[in-house]
Amino acid sequence: MNVKILVAAHKEYRMPTDEIYLPIHVGKEGKNLELGYIGDNTGDNISTKNSTFCELTGIYWAYKNLEADYIGLVHYRRHFTFRKKGDKFSSILSSKELENLLKETDIILPKKRNYFVETNYSHYIHAHHKEGIDMLGDIIKKDYKKYAAAYDTVMNRTAAHMFNMFIMRKDYFDEYCEWLFAILFEIEKKLDISDYSVYESRVFGFLAERMLDIFIETKQLSYKELNVMFMESQNWFKKGFLFLKRKFVKTEPI
Repeated sequence: MNVKILVAAHKEYRMPTDEIYLPIHVGKEGKNLELGYIGDNTGDNISTKNSTFCELTGIYWAYKNLEADYIGLVHYRRHFTFRKKGDKFSSILSSKELENLLKETDIILPKKRNYFVETNYSHYIHAHHKEGIDMLGDIIKKDYKKYAAAYDTVMNRTAAHMFNMFIMRKDYFDEYCEWLFAILFEIEKKLDISDYSVYESRVFGFLAERMLDIFIETKQLSYKELNVMFMESQNWFKKGFLFLKRKFVKTEPI
């Protein structure tokens, strides 16, 4: 089967050598930087929106320009892993491992991030401006009513599939992207982000992380979860401290 997993990157970095991986330079439009990767500014694209849509510019590029049986996205610093096999790069999900997994499911997602003391909604509004997530709910309940129950369900959960990472059968991927971008472009027209910080301006990427679960829940699609491997060291103590701090005082996470 033909599988293409985009590796979203904005700088030169070591890439997987397995043929299923396709490095893509996200936010390439207007940049003089040449990484040697295909740019998200080719074909039908929204590369100029990268500062607010983040890795979604790569997802949009794949939606409009890439043909494959399955399409996915990972990050240059975050990869799916099936099992540890020595160093981190040798532990990245391989085509053989994926082929076996896709015999059992059509969707691969990262293991849920569990917030325990926060719902997805409360976590979002403690970490970000709340207008975006409320506008998402309003639009879904007005114009996409069949997703309304799933919006409430997902917002009230204490765990979510994050990072906009997935591997998905192409027909599911196309349906997801059609719905995702229709809503995000509508929010983009209405939401004033002129006073947002650089970090908070990435609002559409943050919203999409929640929208993936809303889509999966509405469609009642089955999936398998895999661990996400961070290719660089993480300060989990600091991240945990900031997570708890944001419950009381909104701060931007590292």
